[in-house]
Amino acid sequence: MLHETNRRLNRQDYKTLSLAALGGALEFYDFIIFVFFAAVIGELFFPPDIPDWLRQVQTFAIFAAGYLARPLGGIIMAHFGDSRGRKKMFSLSILLMALPTLAMGLLPTYATLGITAPVLLLLMRVLQGAAIGGEVPGAWVFVAEHVPEKRIGFACGTLTAGLTAGILLGSVVATLLTTSLSAQQQADFGWRIPFLLGGVFGFIALYLRRWLHETPVFTEMQARKALAEELPLKRIVVSHKRGVAISMLLTWLLSACIVVVILMAPALMQKQHGLPAALTLQANSLATVMLIVGCVIAGALVDRIGAAKTLISGSLLLAVSSWVFFYVAASAPHYLFVAYGAAGLFVGVVGVVPCIMVKAFPAEVRFTGISFSYNVSYAIFGGLTPIFVTLIMALTPLAPAYYVLALSLMGLLLGIYLKWDTAQRTVIRQDI
Repeated sequence: MLHETNRRLNRQDYKTLSLAALGGALEFYDFIIFVFFAAVIGELFFPPDIPDWLRQVQTFAIFAAGYLARPLGGIIMAHFGDSRGRKKMFSLSILLMALPTLAMGLLPTYATLGITAPVLLLLMRVLQGAAIGGEVPGAWVFVAEHVPEKRIGFACGTLTAGLTAGILLGSVVATLLTTSLSAQQQADFGWRIPFLLGGVFGFIALYLRRWLHETPVFTEMQARKALAEELPLKRIVVSHKRGVAISMLLTWLLSACIVVVILMAPALMQKQHGLPAALTLQANSLATVMLIVGCVIAGALVDRIGAAKTLISGSLLLAVSSWVFFYVAASAPHYLFVAYGAAGLFVGVVGVVPCIMVKAFPAEVRFTGISFSYNVSYAIFGGLTPIFVTLIMALTPLAPAYYVLALSLMGLLLGIYLKWDTAQRTVIRQDI
């Protein structure tokens, strides 16, 4: 057991991690590509005579609907993931994502269907949300239960980087289309291309996952007949309140980083500061590359110095870098690439989050515990963040910076608490 805990990653571990990360990247692309084309979608799917600010809020509201739908899909898939097997649900989530993404690329617009068009768009977004609700927690559990215990940090950080690569893929596709097509061509047909590609990507990811095997942890529990006898969700709510609370707060931090700094920033810079779309998307691609690097570094640091110390230092660096980025975007755009790249690197602190959540729940209910905490929190905070930030920007253009700064402070306090709690050995296991 000691050897299994401390051994290095072997070839099978790397294969599992690579396939899981690649499949996750393709599925995450499907989920987030909407935000890169929010401006043109808003113009095509809502009445042309409404105020621009209202159109922007409505478009982000449909984007948010995907987050609001995550808990139901995530909890249902997690229930069967804890009782029937991780791999089955890990593959099902891909199929449930590919189909609505493909359909979104084929939808008629408001000019053709009227109010039915945004309703159908909303429905497809809800289905996407249900799929991603099972994908992300399932992916973290899957890789964490395949690797040695002392390598969980690196595995979860690398997988999170893989999911983030889906954002990069979306940014690259958006950049290519923005630079190669005119505004009229984008409105006519260009916006459909990334969704049609997403459907194809989803089916490729589904094919790749046929080579994955059930996790050794689940197989062992099944052999010992140690699977949860009662409803996993009931056990989570009754017996693991602190784990749920910590996981939900960490998810709030993760949502603030990803949604505001990475996903919303290009559209905000275009609307608020008049920066060219091509420039903001190029800078976003750089920031996302740095985020991928940051996630891997954060995960590796967890294995070396612990999650608490990594979270404390990462939160401090995130606070400084995100503030500088939003200030530069508003007043000194010639430094945009440097500032955005630094912010992206330190957003990589989110690589710590799954490591803590995986160890916060016992294996019998781990999928359900993470899925419930992550998806409910993301539905509330990730889903409402775009609307909230958009509205408070009427008060100050630096509203996104203040929001991320506040969440960075929360991350710092959580890191301090986890450090103290680890010393007390009461809530989360000592090696966090």
